[in-house]
Amino acid sequence: MARFILGVTGNIATGKSTVVQMLVAKGAHHIDADAVYHELIQPGKPLLKNLVNHFGRDILNRDGSLNRQALGDIVFYDPGKLAELDALTHPTVIAESDRRAFAIEDGVVILDAVKLIESGHADVCDAVWVITAPQDTQVERLMRRNRLDDSEAWARVEAQSPLGPKLARADVVIRNDGSLSDLRRQVDAAWEALPIHQQSPQG
Repeated sequence: MARFILGVTGNIATGKSTVVQMLVAKGAHHIDADAVYHELIQPGKPLLKNLVNHFGRDILNRDGSLNRQALGDIVFYDPGKLAELDALTHPTVIAESDRRAFAIEDGVVILDAVKLIESGHADVCDAVWVITAPQDTQVERLMRRNRLDDSEAWARVEAQSPLGPKLARADVVIRNDGSLSDLRRQVDAAWEALPIHQQSPQG
């Protein structure tokens, strides 16, 4: 079996992590861009130093670690600041994610990233899935998961990139607007339809 890189993306609180968990259960390898980002912003890492140089020391906790809430308060309400953050972080995260993905020789490798398409990272993928959900559902999930109030949750949802370009780039759109079993049926069908599963056996 060859390596097949599957990009999985979607805006905040659409259920992307649930879809990824279903794929991992089927044997897919998982490269989580957010987890890579977490590793690269640990104290002493060059990326964290770059963020502090750009946004100031107020984004740090007392122990020198990144205060994600403080950084979020700066960027989520200011599209210009969010673009600056993306420009600082995306190249480093993409390079490390690719290094890990291409180190895997066989099977389906998931590149899981919120801004997979906007960052240009989708270009290395053999296929791209986009997960969608109604905005009010996203807000409800954010309020529950992140303990945000209604206005904070809406601000984060509305700060996301427009859905149109994602849908235009998608090979598969998974619509997470029903039950968990509905979601699983879509994932199962799309998984079986991946080209890597359609290859004729040798013999």
